[in-house]
Amino acid sequence: MDVFALIGAFGGGIIGAYIGALPAFILTGVMAIAGAAAAMAGGADATIAYVAFGSYLGPHIAFAGGVAAAAYAGKKKILKSGADILSPLYGLSDPLTLLVGGGFGVLGFVIHYFVSSVLRLNTDLPGITVIISALIVRFAFGSCGLTGKPESGVKREYITPGKGMFCNVLLGAGIGTGAGFVYQAMVSGGVSQAAIGSFPVLCFGIAAFSLIFTQTGFAVPATHHIALISALAAVTSGNPLMGCVFGILAALFGDFAGKTFNSYCDTHVDPPACTIFIFTFLINVLFGNGFFLPI
Repeated sequence: MDVFALIGAFGGGIIGAYIGALPAFILTGVMAIAGAAAAMAGGADATIAYVAFGSYLGPHIAFAGGVAAAAYAGKKKILKSGADILSPLYGLSDPLTLLVGGGFGVLGFVIHYFVSSVLRLNTDLPGITVIISALIVRFAFGSCGLTGKPESGVKREYITPGKGMFCNVLLGAGIGTGAGFVYQAMVSGGVSQAAIGSFPVLCFGIAAFSLIFTQTGFAVPATHHIALISALAAVTSGNPLMGCVFGILAALFGDFAGKTFNSYCDTHVDPPACTIFIFTFLINVLFGNGFFLPI
């Protein structure tokens, strides 16, 4: 365990708290684009390893810290909703809220280390860490239980019906087709395998950065789970059609996870992170190195 990175995670969690969970994640997207672009051009990928997915802006640290801080502030009734991941929390002028963010940043680092070094699950490590952290937050600061408490007489949905479902299918198909067949174009164009290996991170970064439109009030959905999973499926399988197939599956599962874990709730459990870690595991089992991380 890198002690310096562990200490840094405390700062990363405070960053996620003071700026807000979603704004911190948007910055993760910016740095993922920069790092992936540098790696695809033949440069070093330190930006990805140490900033975008490290202790400074890693989703399992900064985003998770922001989620925890919001839940704590909601429990204290100084934030309208503990599920609010858009609002910067520095304006609350509550040091304990920031400290909760820092503490969960450290916890995220420890969980990430445990999953990678002890369990060695062959999945997306930030994604599974975000979910474990969010579940701890829900039971520590929330009052809604695991899947929320609908009001009496309200019929619960677990997936968007009708035209909404069709739109989700098209969303997954569109992003998946784009990612899958751009990957194939790169292969046909003679792009190196090292550069292609960074393509899923680039797709993730672009989709994560697009959440800036969500942050500013427009009806733009989260799509980073679709973009990452479809690109990863295409690259790992070597088949562009798998990008389309897994794009649709990721879109539908993300909708299911959102309806299941974020409806009628007072803390945030991230549907894209849930989708990413489950589908990364499936892709690695089907097309990659199996259940566990390579030694």
